[in-house]
Amino acid sequence: MEIITTPPAKYDGEGTAGIINIVLKKGVDRGLNGRASAAAGNRNSNLSGSLNFKKGKFGATSSFSAGVNNGPTLGLVDRVGFTSQGPTHLTQSTTGSRKGQSYFGTLGFDYDLNEHQSLSLAGSSYGYNGFNDGSLFTRFEAPNANTAVFTRATDSRYKNFNGEVTGTYTRTFAQARREWSVLGQVARNSGHNDYDFDQFSGSDVALEPGLANYRERSRSRMPSLEVTAQTDFVQPLGEKQTLETGLKAIWRRTESVADVEGFTQGVTSDFVPLPARGTDFTYDQNVQSAYATYSFAASKKLNLSLGSRLERTAIAAQFRTTDTGFERSYLSLLPNTFAQYALSESSSMRLAYSRRITRPYIYYLNPYVNRNDPQNIFFGNPNLKPELTDSYELSYNTNGKAGSLNVSGSMRRTGNSILTVRKPTDEAGVTATTFANVANEATYQLNFYGSTKPVPKWDISGGPNLEYVVRRSPTLGLERRGFSASLNLNTSYKLPKSFTVQAFFYGSLPSPELQGRDLGYMYSSLGVKKLLFKDKADLTVNVSNPFNRYTAYGSTLSTAFLEERQEYRSYQRGFRVSFGYRFGQEQQSKRRKSISNDDVKGGGSKQGG
Repeated sequence: MEIITTPPAKYDGEGTAGIINIVLKKGVDRGLNGRASAAAGNRNSNLSGSLNFKKGKFGATSSFSAGVNNGPTLGLVDRVGFTSQGPTHLTQSTTGSRKGQSYFGTLGFDYDLNEHQSLSLAGSSYGYNGFNDGSLFTRFEAPNANTAVFTRATDSRYKNFNGEVTGTYTRTFAQARREWSVLGQVARNSGHNDYDFDQFSGSDVALEPGLANYRERSRSRMPSLEVTAQTDFVQPLGEKQTLETGLKAIWRRTESVADVEGFTQGVTSDFVPLPARGTDFTYDQNVQSAYATYSFAASKKLNLSLGSRLERTAIAAQFRTTDTGFERSYLSLLPNTFAQYALSESSSMRLAYSRRITRPYIYYLNPYVNRNDPQNIFFGNPNLKPELTDSYELSYNTNGKAGSLNVSGSMRRTGNSILTVRKPTDEAGVTATTFANVANEATYQLNFYGSTKPVPKWDISGGPNLEYVVRRSPTLGLERRGFSASLNLNTSYKLPKSFTVQAFFYGSLPSPELQGRDLGYMYSSLGVKKLLFKDKADLTVNVSNPFNRYTAYGSTLSTAFLEERQEYRSYQRGFRVSFGYRFGQEQQSKRRKSISNDDVKGGGSKQGG
């Protein structure tokens, strides 16, 4: 396993995370083998299995899993607003119960046409559906106005299906390390999100639906289609030099269609359409890229790599409700280089530089106005520009009998950073949240990760991560800087009679954001595993969050117009029992090439101005 924290030009140019490259052994005949497992717990339960076959030129793999989950949640908001008439005060509490089902399946085939040519075809599907019953209580106090109190009971339903098929042709040659591959992939996603709510003014609890002052319902869908074509070629130039080149194209289309209807007691006799609240939005994003990387050994101990990736991005949006839209395109040159020096057979130093691009995707761009919480509305910004990040890293890695250790120091600079923006609205006590390119960021990071065996039966791995962050926004006239840190630890100890005890811990300190701070949180788990039937089966008992009833996530916000604290509690304390059984001869198969489209910024946010 190779962890690449500054990926070379071969990989998509998005994001600042690393790449895990797993290279498996050459395929061998292994007949039929597989695994079946089942787990049950108070928070989630699932069934899963895999079946694999390899004989001669033909190989097949398959897997399937299905599960259910449930858990209560609690959200809290406490906000003080500053107005010309005096301060306002908003308090909210949201209780909910989230339940859902999910499944995942894969099926793949490999066939060796001859010694140097092979074909593979692989497909996967993933789906989930569920609902969340919640109750939102709101209390708003303002100068020279009566205190407003209401409760909103919401029934949300969601479902999603994602399916993809990937085909690959690989050609190797008599010359070692020379290789050519062609890949194609088609992926389709269909997402649906619906809600119905009843609002009861003047009440601190939900009442019968017939007593609601206002009722609303929405039906929305977000279908998408993604088609990818890719080719890669590796050409050795002697024993110590290699040239890698490739082309890739991704065509995407995503839609967002939502219909909203409302019913006001005493005003309308039934639900009526609210066209101003709906949306009909289509977004196309096409990315074409070419890359080249030249790697060579400058000496017995020094290896160098120079590469670059050129990407063209073309985007187009159409807002059918207003008959408007836009089109634009841009080029991005993404150079990268690294030097690795072997200090000994077991230790090395690595110096690397890379430029990465982060394109906003549908979550950030969708202009649909979400009013599930009437005091906190949310919408995307279709005019967002991409982020560009320059990363510099120096790392040290060593492996020995006592264990392994990786120490890395890095600096990342990001321009046009996409951050969450909070704005006041014309309605008292109501804020709007969207996204904008409003800041430049610099992150200085020191990371330690190691593994060791204090005694032969005891394994420990993990380490701390330290960060110093600087965020500046000339647009908003803000600057924030400060330290943050996190720690993750894994440990296991083998006991007599094939028992193993396991523990995991993760904790993070609060981190500075442009307008406030993200609150830190902790998570832990404890487990015991017993091997059975000559190590072909295992029985595991696991307890998650044994020391806390819930995991709390949240943030504080400080602007010229409000001070706010948000907290979301996920009740993750759980008990789980699982059993797994393996059969057949387990062998690592040869690596099946695949397409990984990680060139967009997914759902999520950073707090901004």
